[in-house]
Amino acid sequence: MEQDETGAAGAAEGGLQAGEAGVIDTIMIGADAAAPDMSLFGLFMQADWVVKGVMILLVLASIWCWAIIFEKVMRMRRLQRLATKFEDAFWSGGSLDDLYQRIGQYPADPMASVFAAAMREWQRSAGRGYLRDSAAGLQQRIDRVMHVTLSREIERLEKYLPFLASVGSAAPFIGLFGTVWGIMNSFAAIAATKQTSLAVVAPGIAEALFATALGLVAAIPATVAYNKISNDLSRYAGRMEAFAGEFSAIISRQLEEEG
Repeated sequence: MEQDETGAAGAAEGGLQAGEAGVIDTIMIGADAAAPDMSLFGLFMQADWVVKGVMILLVLASIWCWAIIFEKVMRMRRLQRLATKFEDAFWSGGSLDDLYQRIGQYPADPMASVFAAAMREWQRSAGRGYLRDSAAGLQQRIDRVMHVTLSREIERLEKYLPFLASVGSAAPFIGLFGTVWGIMNSFAAIAATKQTSLAVVAPGIAEALFATALGLVAAIPATVAYNKISNDLSRYAGRMEAFAGEFSAIISRQLEEEG
């Protein structure tokens, strides 16, 4: 009889433990089901519509910046090779008229464009017989034509660079705006639920910080690339100005010999 009572008590205790384990398992399953998705895509999908707009804007700006960076870097490398090739042909000692004929009316690089503009003005004046009558005026016109062509070519190369500068300076503040908005939502959730648990505010704070991270991701490459491309353009512009000065001196000596 005592053994029966002992067995019944053990069975009851075992059933109680099994019941407690079942309740704990149920709570854990519910907690896992209610746990927020902390992946990057999950943070984006759970964010407020304002924070989503900030994130989308920053992602699009970053993609456009990388497109500009890639195009500018590849183009500057190509122009440096073409400039070296043109200078080798220019200083080879051949006829400048033949070089002008090979280049044609639409040169492939800015340095050749400066040369072609000067040669075009030279040949136009030579055809009208102005070389002897107005050598000083012709020299001024050729210098002006080269300067205008150089400025126009540099302006073309600088296209879209202001966008990189704007993204580099504005993207962190745009991301900060998304961060502030997300933290405001987190405090609003605390006020609504009256819970100060980290589990309540962590998703909103993570979304807010994600916006800041996207702002930095867009701004840092844009700033670094803007500085590098600007320096490359400055050196290339100096190279073109040096060529224009040398070619102007050649033309001046030619006019003096013919005068």
